[in-house]
Amino acid sequence: MHMMKHWIAAVALAAIAMPAAAATVGQPAPAFSVAASNGNNVSLSDYRGRTVVLEWTNPECPFVQKYAASGALQELQAEARKNDVVWLTVNSAGAGKAGNLSASAANAALRAQGAMPTAYLLDGDGAMARAYGARSTPQLFVIAPDGNIAYAGGFDDLPSADPADIARAKPLLKQALADVAAGRAVATPNGRAYGCSIK
Repeated sequence: MHMMKHWIAAVALAAIAMPAAAATVGQPAPAFSVAASNGNNVSLSDYRGRTVVLEWTNPECPFVQKYAASGALQELQAEARKNDVVWLTVNSAGAGKAGNLSASAANAALRAQGAMPTAYLLDGDGAMARAYGARSTPQLFVIAPDGNIAYAGGFDDLPSADPADIARAKPLLKQALADVAAGRAVATPNGRAYGCSIK
């Protein structure tokens, strides 16, 4: 009996220590409340009933730079905002790790790039990344107005850091947003996320 109690306690502790499952297409998006570079706290519940894009980023990652330097990121963000889509850029790089930015540095980077997210979230402890199972930059999630994840993956289907490859890649994120806006099922709900690992 004594051994059984120890075994049950060990199993219970192991279950607590196990990481949460990654966010899944078709399931409710995990809630979050994270500090933004503008000094406000941003929660998913702030945008209930709207389409939300979560874009994990690292300004030092060449796969992220591909979209920012080419202007493709800014074009996607502008189109999304025109269609009342909320775009949340998320930086989950920990303190002292590659890509970690202070609020002021994040704001300066946004201005320099001409990027136009609704907010830039500072997830330095990685809690939001863990809740979504985000492991790379860029990695994107589209949350439909019903609160469920409609798309998870990369900007496109071509794992390359070369901006010239954007034109020949299948634009998975753009297509997912068009499908959600039209009220239809996303044709490719799970894309491959490729890029730099979140530190």
